[in-house]
Amino acid sequence: MQINGLNRLTTDVLIIGGGTAGCYAALTIREKSDASIIIAEKANIKRSGCLAAGVNAINAYIVEGRKPEDYVEYAKKDADDIVREDLLLTMSERLNEVTAKMEKLGLVILKDENGRYVARGNRNIKINGENIKPILADAVNSLENVIVINRLNITDYIVKDNTILGAVGFNIDTGEAYEIRAKKVLCATGGAAGLYKPNNPGFSRHKMWYPPFNTGAGFAMGINAGAEMTTFEMRFIALRCKDTIAPTGTIAQGVGAKQVNSLGEVYENRYGLTTSQRVYGTVRENIEGRGPCYLRTEGISSEQDESLKKAYLNMAPSQTLKWIESGKNPSEQNVEIEGTEPYIVGGHTASGYWVDTNRRTTINGLYAAGDVAGGCPQKYVTGAMAEGEIAAEDIVKELNRSDITENAFSQSTADEYADKLTDERIKEYNEYLRREDKDTIFSTEELEEAMQKVMDTYAGGIGSHYQFNEKQLKLAKEKIEQIETLSEKANAKDYHELMFVYELKERLTVCQVLIEHLKARKETRWHSFAENLDYPEKSDEWLKYVNTRKVDGRIEVKYRNLVGRGETYEHSN
Repeated sequence: MQINGLNRLTTDVLIIGGGTAGCYAALTIREKSDASIIIAEKANIKRSGCLAAGVNAINAYIVEGRKPEDYVEYAKKDADDIVREDLLLTMSERLNEVTAKMEKLGLVILKDENGRYVARGNRNIKINGENIKPILADAVNSLENVIVINRLNITDYIVKDNTILGAVGFNIDTGEAYEIRAKKVLCATGGAAGLYKPNNPGFSRHKMWYPPFNTGAGFAMGINAGAEMTTFEMRFIALRCKDTIAPTGTIAQGVGAKQVNSLGEVYENRYGLTTSQRVYGTVRENIEGRGPCYLRTEGISSEQDESLKKAYLNMAPSQTLKWIESGKNPSEQNVEIEGTEPYIVGGHTASGYWVDTNRRTTINGLYAAGDVAGGCPQKYVTGAMAEGEIAAEDIVKELNRSDITENAFSQSTADEYADKLTDERIKEYNEYLRREDKDTIFSTEELEEAMQKVMDTYAGGIGSHYQFNEKQLKLAKEKIEQIETLSEKANAKDYHELMFVYELKERLTVCQVLIEHLKARKETRWHSFAENLDYPEKSDEWLKYVNTRKVDGRIEVKYRNLVGRGETYEHSN
């Protein structure tokens, strides 16, 4: 088997990833311009990305009596100051606007008898969101001059002299290669799951908090092209319902359930109420022999029972099924909780591309939005849309500039470079496809499991209670590099397996950068998220960003000063 031909396409804007941010960016670009768009989506935009199964609340919204600055303060406090306040504010100012637009597109938002949105806490509103992604997808599919290519796995940017020219990939079903040339490119590929050994083994290993199909592809492509990344060391570990890995926020906020240990003691206030502290408290209670830990639902009303079961049917049916199969309602049994494996996801923490206020990356012409963009945590759904809109507006502005000089080199030079890179990549695809089992030592699945075990053991996974030290990180680096070398001899029996090969390579690249970030921040600012046993205390000396960039095959660390209230960062800085 080999690659089945080559398609060369040209467009004004290439959007890689048809999830929340990518779809909303496409809507904005077409609303404000006549620019042509190609959306390259690895799955199918109707049910791809983090919104695939739906959500039951808008978790980032400026409720009545609050203002965008309040949201900035909340996110800043939760991340213990390591945020980009300029990014948070520009996002927060758009949260209600994008929500209103989604309602016009058909999203059902719950309202009280006075016609006001039903709030759930200080920043959330309730929705019927099981079909939120199809609503977005239908809106995009109805746009003129927009081509959606589903099942297209993008593997590489085409970058020359730090300017993006497009991207290269292959169709998972047909095996056709694609070279897509574009004036501007938006990366909206989401974060990275599957780096660490997951909670559930074997057949159920996919049952995790973050979509298992999000492999850090956008991160890896940017890293390999020399883009600057930020704050990967602020990993995200979700506190979830045990086994089902269903969300806990709906229980905690919906019925006011407290975190309790096996003795019935409320322990959450003992450790703190930030996201990382809630996980850390649960870990410590178990280590010190007071586990298992629960959300206390015993004694809630029958109405609250039904509300919880319906809510979870919208977004995590396995939790509702677990209640039904046990024969007990939430009011009759507390819900056991645990932490997930760590993820790299810029929608919850500050990890991702280093961008300016227009969401431009450090590669000319390349933008990042949503979970792949760093510096702006607690985005959730509406924040990803807001960033897609911000990037889209700047893309339109740049495309409309009559004096714009696209590249510092001739068109023929750009064409020659792009075609050469595409030819090299097709040759690489074919090498994996032609290699036989007898010529490879380990399968892609075996290498991926080895990677997850290394990260779990030496880089702060579940098995080590999320803790690590410098000696362990050194071992992690050595072992991940060995696995990367072995991955070059992987093979693929078909195009779907070829996708698995590149997903492994992407995860290994992200692991290498993550390890460098964990080594570089010599403090413990976020318990569990980055629990450094060599530096167990927090220090004001580390009120700065840890950034990295791959130069000549080596990952270089760069420290940057915080961007505070009223300040902005632009790449010219």
